Amino acid sequence: MLSVNPPLFIPFLVAGDPTAALTIDLALALQDAGADVLELGVPYSDPLADGPTIQRAAARALAGQMTLPKAIHLVAEMRKKGVKIPIIIFTYYNPVLQLGEESFFALARENGADGVLIPDLPFEESAPLRRLGERFGLPLISLVAPTSKQRIERIASAAEGFLYCVSSLGVTGVRETLPETLGDFLGEVKRHSRVPVVVGFGVSTPEQVAVLKRECDGVVVGSALVQKVEQLLERLQAPGEKEAAIAEFAAYARALAAPLREPCSSREKFQ
Repeated sequence: MLSVNPPLFIPFLVAGDPTAALTIDLALALQDAGADVLELGVPYSDPLADGPTIQRAAARALAGQMTLPKAIHLVAEMRKKGVKIPIIIFTYYNPVLQLGEESFFALARENGADGVLIPDLPFEESAPLRRLGERFGLPLISLVAPTSKQRIERIASAAEGFLYCVSSLGVTGVRETLPETLGDFLGEVKRHSRVPVVVGFGVSTPEQVAVLKRECDGVVVGSALVQKVEQLLERLQAPGEKEAAIAEFAAYARALAAPLREPCSSREKFQ
């Protein structure tokens, strides 16, 4: 059973971007930078929730022959190399269906995963996979968006592990501002959730993290970190420069996580 304690810094990486070996190095760097949970994204050719940054990363990983089974086996390699924090497999439903739902959960458990997140699986159609998750001890993490109060209540009350709040409708990506209505949405979610409530989609600066920590139990940072990997691509793969590039990536992640470890300021507000 996935057990996490707020405040949570949950970074996201695309498995195989730029290589499987470097994904492990970056995961270790994130752990050292203060990550509490790692979301490991499985590259997919037809993503519904991913913005341009993560789509490019997925294309690079797919070009390197990354697949769902390889990404799951990568979790076991991460464990061997010293990654101890919980790892959530983030994948779309089609690859799971192709692999076989039961085979997917069995493989994830065998390789040391701690949970599963399938963004294109509607909550109303998720019951069979939730039961499989319970059977294999891998919670199916719920996503909840700012929609009707009735649907928010249904999703929040059934959530396991932690509840992933989508900050705004649309795809992932770096955003300069947070929605003005986000505080009300998070308040509604927290009224019904029995598990930690975290926010993702667009969280990209330490200032945003500092604001959000007053309203929720943690943040998911995806596109900003994947964009940083993209900026460091050449150095990550250049002889003699890899270690310095990984250190720069870790410093960037540490700066994002830092506000979660600091006292709140009364001046912080959504902007």
